Amino acid sequence: MPDYLIFLSMVGLFALLAMLFKIPIGLSLALSAVAGSILGGHGIALRHLIEGSFGYFDTILIIFCAMIFMKGLEASGILDGITSSLLTTFHRRKAGLLLTLMFLLMFPGMITGSSTAAVLSTGALVAPVLLKLGMSRVRTAALIAMGAILGMIAPPVNILVMIMGAGVDMPYIGLTLPLLILTIPLAVLFSLILGYRHIHTVGAEELRSILPSSPRRTQGLRTAVPPLLVFGWLLGQAAFPRLIPDIGIPAVFLLGSLGCLVCGGKFNPFKVTQDAVRDSMPILAILAGVGMFIQIMTLTGGRGWTVMSFLSLPPALLYLGIAVSMPLFGAVSAYGSASILGVPFILALISKNAVFTSSALSAVASLGDLMPPTALAGMFAAQVVGEPNYFKVLKLCLLPALMLLAAGIGLMLLAGPLDKII
Repeated sequence: MPDYLIFLSMVGLFALLAMLFKIPIGLSLALSAVAGSILGGHGIALRHLIEGSFGYFDTILIIFCAMIFMKGLEASGILDGITSSLLTTFHRRKAGLLLTLMFLLMFPGMITGSSTAAVLSTGALVAPVLLKLGMSRVRTAALIAMGAILGMIAPPVNILVMIMGAGVDMPYIGLTLPLLILTIPLAVLFSLILGYRHIHTVGAEELRSILPSSPRRTQGLRTAVPPLLVFGWLLGQAAFPRLIPDIGIPAVFLLGSLGCLVCGGKFNPFKVTQDAVRDSMPILAILAGVGMFIQIMTLTGGRGWTVMSFLSLPPALLYLGIAVSMPLFGAVSAYGSASILGVPFILALISKNAVFTSSALSAVASLGDLMPPTALAGMFAAQVVGEPNYFKVLKLCLLPALMLLAAGIGLMLLAGPLDKII
C-alpha cells in the first residue's frame, strides 16, 4: 500500500474513533497506530509501539510534576490566598482587576501546558467573581476559555512546542521571550475587549463576600514563595546558568510542591499526588498515543510523505494550509495537531528561526481547543459557568481566536527580522 494511503487511513481511523465512537483520544491514537502498522505490512510492531509511547516521556514527567504542584497550591489554600490578595489590591480598578484575573486564568496553563487544567482549576475559582461583578455567563466563559488557551502557550511550559521540538531535535531553550511577545499583548487585549465594559467595581464589603475564604496561614508574602520559587528557578537557570543549576523542570515543580507543604495549610501529599495522577492521566495518555502514532508514521513512510508534500507547496499556500489545517485537526487533539502537522510545517519553514516558528505554530495549534465538536476549552468553560449551549461561548471567542491566529501567522512572517533584533 502506498505511504500516503497508510497515513490517510491512520488519520481517518483516528478521527472516526475519536469523534464518532467517542473513544478517548489517547486510545484512538494508539489503535490508529496499530492499524497503520498492520496496513504497512509490519504486523503489530510491538517494539515501535513501545518505543513511540516513551517518545514524549520527558514531557509526560513535566506535566505530571506540574500537576502535583498545581494540586499542592489548591490543597494548601495558597491559590485561594493569592487570589484574595490580588483581588483585594485591584478591586477598585477595572483594568487592573481584569488583568489580574487573566493572569490567574493563565497560571495553571503556564505550568501544565494544558488549557483544560486552567479552566477546571482557576477558571472555576474566577467564574463566580466575574459573575458577581456583573459579567454575563457566556462572556465569563469566553474570557475563561481564552485565558486558558493563552496560558497553554505561555512560558515556562509549552507542551505544544515540546512536542514539535522533539520531532525536529530542537531543545526547549530560548522560547521564553518569543512566547511572551506572543501572549502578553493578547492577554491585555482579550481582557479589555471581553470584560472592560461588562464589569463594575465593588467596595471592600461586597468584595469580601465574593472572595474565596482562606485561613490566615495562606495569606501574606509567604504564599508567594512556592510560585516564585518555580518561576524564579526556571527563568534563573536560563539567565544565570553558572549560579543556578539546571536540575530539570520536573524537579523544579517538585521543589515548588515541597514549598506548598511549608508555606501553606496542612494537606495530605499522598492524596494530592493521587488527584494529580487522576487529572493528568487523559493528557498523559494522549502524549503516549501521539508518540505511537508518530513512530508508526515514520516506520511506514507517512511522515516523509507529509513533509515532502508541505515542502512542495508555494509560500502563500503553505501559510494558508497552516492557518486552516492545524486548528481543524486540533479539534480532535491540539497535541496531535502539533505532532502530526507541526513537525512537517517546521521542516517546511526550515529557512526561518525554528524558535519563532515553533512558538507561532503552537499558537495556531492551540486554537484546536476552540474547534467543535470537541472544543475542550469552550465546552469546559461553559460547564464551569452553567451555560448549557457552548456554541454561544465559541461565537464570542471568534474575534479573539482570529486575533490569536493572526498573531501566530504574523510571528511566522516576521521570524527573520525578529531573529536579527533579538
